Amino acid sequence: MTQDAIERAWDALVGTARRTVTDGLVVGTSGNVSARVGDLVLVTPSGVPYDRLTPADTVAVDLDGTQVRGRLAPTSELPMHLEIYRHTDARAVVHTHAVHATAVSTLVTELPLIHYMAAALGGPVRVAPYALYGTEELAEHMLRALDGRTGCLLRNHGTVTYGASLDQAYDRTAQLEWMCHVWLTACSVPGHTPSLLSAAELHEVAEKFRGYGQTR
Repeated sequence: MTQDAIERAWDALVGTARRTVTDGLVVGTSGNVSARVGDLVLVTPSGVPYDRLTPADTVAVDLDGTQVRGRLAPTSELPMHLEIYRHTDARAVVHTHAVHATAVSTLVTELPLIHYMAAALGGPVRVAPYALYGTEELAEHMLRALDGRTGCLLRNHGTVTYGASLDQAYDRTAQLEWMCHVWLTACSVPGHTPSLLSAAELHEVAEKFRGYGQTR
């Protein structure tokens, strides 16, 4: 893997991390972002404000978690990121503490099918049981919640999404937070219960998504 490729990936990673703050998905240094480049995983460091990160702060580990680049310690949530890369074809992972998604994680074991965009995450979004942050236990709970999905909620904690690129992983995070916001808003209207989609209706959307977008 060339140095140029690593520098480009780090620049994109830092840009995505800063976007999570700008868009209100994290506060301070909560949340973290990673990207896989070959056999390396670039990841945000622990406890460093994203607006202070420079190319000299590049942090990289191998798939076993051994740090191979950088002087700063990797995020404490490294076990979650590595579990995703070891078990999926992910090229990027975004973890946030988004307000509405975190609130929903305290209320249900699965986000109700309030909107068809759940199909973009592989189906109904599950809530992983609570475990202490940064632990292998949390990573294991998360991996089970992600079975057949590209995103999940972490109880009393936040969200995790992954994708084929940083842009895709981020978009899935934003969509998940938006769906949680919609559900909470709909549930807050006195005397009304929000209508939900059926499994069949969600499957229909998933099939239509296969042909969505521009073709060349």
